[in-house]
Order: sequence, then structure tokens, then C-alpha cells
Amino acid sequence: MAEHVILFAGPMGAGKTTAIRSLSEIDVVSTEALNTERHVVDKETTTVGLDYGELTLGPDEKVRLYGAPGQRRFAFMWDVLSQRARGLMLLVNNDAPEPLESTRRFLAQFPALVEAGAVVVGVTRTDVARAPLVHEYARAIAEWHPGRTIPVFTADPRSATHMRTLLMALIANVEAAALVSEQQQEVA
Repeated sequence: MAEHVILFAGPMGAGKTTAIRSLSEIDVVSTEALNTERHVVDKETTTVGLDYGELTLGPDEKVRLYGAPGQRRFAFMWDVLSQRARGLMLLVNNDAPEPLESTRRFLAQFPALVEAGAVVVGVTRTDVARAPLVHEYARAIAEWHPGRTIPVFTADPRSATHMRTLLMALIANVEAAALVSEQQQEVA
């Protein structure tokens, strides 16, 4: 059985826990605690360790969904969780201050996944804040990471359909990058 480990990362309040709950076929394991930074994001709880869910894509394909905490003080968990990850689903809250800068900072935290072309960006809360637009994210990401294909979508983490679209785009990119790498090794 093929297994994909996908890491959900992004700032607090971007919808990582909600996205995993939308996709998971099992009860999601969460490590939530009271949010002590309600002045930053007004929500009652926040992830302090990880979220975990699972999704079966077919008889031969399972996806393990890991959600990282969004607060910088838990950045050590980003390293731990990214070790097994084959792909990164970066969720960014369009309603937060400086969402493009937040995107840049989070992409910089996962250089191996960015270099492998194993990233997709989901821009959340576009119903609340229309700007920046998706093409502005795509243009900025292309400037920060020339030569890398990082798809950018608007996404509602409450929608299993939206999240599945992002997940399938991510898995397609991961598999395409693996094929290209394999072919390059055969030529060399």
C-alpha cells in the first residue's frame, strides 16, 4: 500500500485543524490547549502539539494527515513533523496581517519540501478578505522560489471537496517530482 504523509502547516487560525477534520476518515487526534494569544487570533483553543487524521484514497493508497501548530513558539514541532512528510499543505489566512509575508516565512521553514516541489498553498478566509488575490500569492512565490511549481488555491478548510482538491494537486506534484527525479537518475 502506498502511503503519503502530508503535513499541514501555516499560521494560527488558518484552518489546519479544521482541514484535517474535513478530510479524515477517523476521529482526529488533537492536542489543543486554551489560546493564550487571543489578541492575535480570536479563537478559544489552539494546537500545541499536533493533529492527526487518516484518509484512504483507494485500495492501495493511504494518506496520513499531520497538522503542525501555527505559533512560532512551537516551531520545534515543525521540524519533528516534517521529517516523514512527503508533502506540505500550507494554509494561509488571507484575513491576517501581512498574509504574503506569512506565506514567505512559512515556506522558508520547509526548504526540503519546497525544493522537492512537494508544496501546495491554500489561501483561506478569502470570503472575509478578498486581497491579496491568488495570482498575487502565485507571483510572489514564483519570485521567492524561481523554477519551483507551487500551486496556489483559494480554500475553505470546512469543505472536504476544497481540501481534497488541494490534497490531490499536492500528491500529483509529489509523484511527478519523484518521476522526474527517477528519470534523471536513469539518464545519469
